[in-house]
Amino acid sequence: MEFEKRKAATLASINSPEPDKSPKGNIDAPIIPLLNTLNSHPSYFTTSSCSGRISILSTPTNPFNNHTRKKAKGGKWVFISHDPIQPHLVLPLLFPTESTQKVNELTQLHSLVFRFEPLIIAVECKDIESAQFLVSLAISCGFRESGITSVNKKRVIIAIRCSIRLEVPLGDTDKLMVSPEYVEYLVMLANEKMETNKKRTDIFLDALLKNGFLGTHISNGELLDNGKVECDEVPVCFNTKESEFLENSLGNGVSGNGNAKRRDLDDSCSGSEVAPEINLHTIKLVISGESIERLFLWGHSASTLDNKKVLIFGGFGGIGRHARRDDLLLLDLESGRMELIDVLDAPCPRVGHTSSMIGDSMYVIGGRADPLNILNDVWVFNVTKKDWRLLECSDSPFLPRHRHAAATVGSRIYIFGGIQNDITFSSLYVIDTQNFEWSEVQVQGELPCARHSHSMAAYGTRLFVFGGYDGQKALGDLYSFDVKTCLWKKEKMIGGPAAKFSHSMFIYKKYLGIIGGCPVSQQNQRLSLLNLESHLWKHITISSIGEGLFVRSTANIVDNDLIMIGGGAACYAFGTKFSEPVKLDLLPLISLIESPMHLHEENKHAIYQEEETMREMNISSCFPQNEVEPVNNGSFHQNSEGRDSGIARSQMVASHWVIRLKRKDAKMAKDMLKKFGWLDLGRKVHSQDDGKDICFPVTENFCSLFNQRNSLGDVPESVCQEGTPMKDTCISTALNILIECGATILADEIIRVKKASHSPFKVMTEAVASLLSDRGLPLQLLEELPSRWERLGDIVVLPITSFKDSAWDLIGQELWFMVAKSLGAHRLARQNFCNTVNSLSDS
Repeated sequence: MEFEKRKAATLASINSPEPDKSPKGNIDAPIIPLLNTLNSHPSYFTTSSCSGRISILSTPTNPFNNHTRKKAKGGKWVFISHDPIQPHLVLPLLFPTESTQKVNELTQLHSLVFRFEPLIIAVECKDIESAQFLVSLAISCGFRESGITSVNKKRVIIAIRCSIRLEVPLGDTDKLMVSPEYVEYLVMLANEKMETNKKRTDIFLDALLKNGFLGTHISNGELLDNGKVECDEVPVCFNTKESEFLENSLGNGVSGNGNAKRRDLDDSCSGSEVAPEINLHTIKLVISGESIERLFLWGHSASTLDNKKVLIFGGFGGIGRHARRDDLLLLDLESGRMELIDVLDAPCPRVGHTSSMIGDSMYVIGGRADPLNILNDVWVFNVTKKDWRLLECSDSPFLPRHRHAAATVGSRIYIFGGIQNDITFSSLYVIDTQNFEWSEVQVQGELPCARHSHSMAAYGTRLFVFGGYDGQKALGDLYSFDVKTCLWKKEKMIGGPAAKFSHSMFIYKKYLGIIGGCPVSQQNQRLSLLNLESHLWKHITISSIGEGLFVRSTANIVDNDLIMIGGGAACYAFGTKFSEPVKLDLLPLISLIESPMHLHEENKHAIYQEEETMREMNISSCFPQNEVEPVNNGSFHQNSEGRDSGIARSQMVASHWVIRLKRKDAKMAKDMLKKFGWLDLGRKVHSQDDGKDICFPVTENFCSLFNQRNSLGDVPESVCQEGTPMKDTCISTALNILIECGATILADEIIRVKKASHSPFKVMTEAVASLLSDRGLPLQLLEELPSRWERLGDIVVLPITSFKDSAWDLIGQELWFMVAKSLGAHRLARQNFCNTVNSLSDS
């Protein structure tokens, strides 16, 4: 209530016709729409502001020999403007003629300073979470010095500001030290800064409106050079130790499409969909030779050399004054020694570039040398010869960019995305290091949107791209690209990490790893691992990183260690912070993940899905010994040997066998395998020999029967004719049909475990979609599926808007059984217009 009272009082004073407490006495007109928008949100109100100004300040000074008087205070504006100005407005004040008045006719000496000051707004926030959100948004729009300035039990105050200032002493009222021409030059610089300030203000206002704030929009706003993104030199950060950024905390989170969404507890969709959480401890690297401070960087690049060393180039930070670097550092992980490789004719300092290792050569591509100099050059460092060489790529179609991502397949380096001023790229380029020619890859499939600050890594002939920033929001999608077929594919992200950018990605054995990034949160002190064969995610807590910020850091695999170098943030209130280099031993972690206990956790949902599907099929035919039989209530009892059905299913999933047939026989074989419960529903069907052969995952029981088929009797070849009724086929006949079709059993070398849908709505949607497809009904009917319902005991009451189309009546009995089972109900009902319920079915 205290916050609301202070806000009401402040807004009342703003709307009062009386002058406010500022020297000017009123609010600057250029930012009234911005202030109205900020004040429209219940979690914020502004306490002071300035839209940005050009001024000449006159300040009284004391003679050096006067020791008796205190230092003079105060001053006054000789000139002030909140808009761009013309030189003729200030020159007569500084260089008066007989017809004009002198700047200061006081007898006391005054110093004169020409100044430009950018926008600054002080905002009181309702709580720390809303403060962190607004600071993050302001920084991403170019106000890079924004931060939390005061936190106590009563108030949380932030300052929205940036560093595009100008302050030049002109002399004093007795003698000016500059010429009129120099003042004209200062006016030109100030006007340029004023325009940049206005663009950032417009971008910030636009970002507020897109994030749920209400207010008046400035229609003529223009984009800043780098759009609504974090700058190269200052990654997104917060000025509190509790640096948890809650994306879209204003209620605009979007789920299910890869966009950022608030997640308070976990990266995963559900703790039950991944293995039990594992804690992982990091080890700080002990480095000799060069100072470890050389590795206090972000925006650099790093490449693994000989699986023993890491080659680091460029970045922002380093020893002494923080700046862009062109240092080339070689870190030997065996000896712990780091050396600076000093080579003539090196690339210019840069950030946001990439480096890729091919043989004994490191290829550095693009980056940002300064705010106006975005690069597309390609440099090669030969480790053996220790020399740099600039490649001449003739007629290169590759445009300058930074914050792109690179991955190597063979002798080719693939580049995706990146940003150049206000252009964000979605194209995929490749450079062949044998002929040094660039080409744009002609791609097909499910194309990822334009982005920067994403990650990319190669696994065999596939490239994987995760996350990034599209100019408005962080992304949480995962795409794969096959360099042979040139097809993009959007991968399912059930249980994956939260949306983020400026993170790191790596490949270790069959795992893809993601760590760090923005928004800075507890989730970024985790390592997320994707098994590229089973498509299951694991999330490992990094417990010993502490306050380390892996933002724009690098991740390299050296032997079995993950080497994290650099990363950090620049905070307005707490100064610049860099992360120390650390390593994580991945070998015991992978051994733990692949232990039988964790494998059982991975497979239990697939097993459950298989059992549910078998219940739907109501299997009642010819179950051999050791097969699990369903009973009337849909549960499974123990078989004749006393084994529990869950154990039997687990063993089936773990058997990893497939049956291979020609594509022309695939439909018939699938129906047959389903009929007898031989299809392992916990794994995916896949193709071989360019799609000519289809491999169906089968159960352990099927393998046993297939090997004993000679004792089951033979059937004539006529049963293989097209149109054989499946219901008239017994086990021995089915086995012989498969044999006649050339079926062979193989070990499953590509294990693709299916993942069960978690939410009842997803389960219902998938089941009903399959039913509609089988009955030839339009999938548009899925729009009438209820997303909400009520439970009354064992009854689920559906809303009146669900299942209204008469087409549902064609599949009524199957539909209601499927919906009830998906929602875990024994009975279904639907509301009618009289706010009562109509019974639909009993399950």
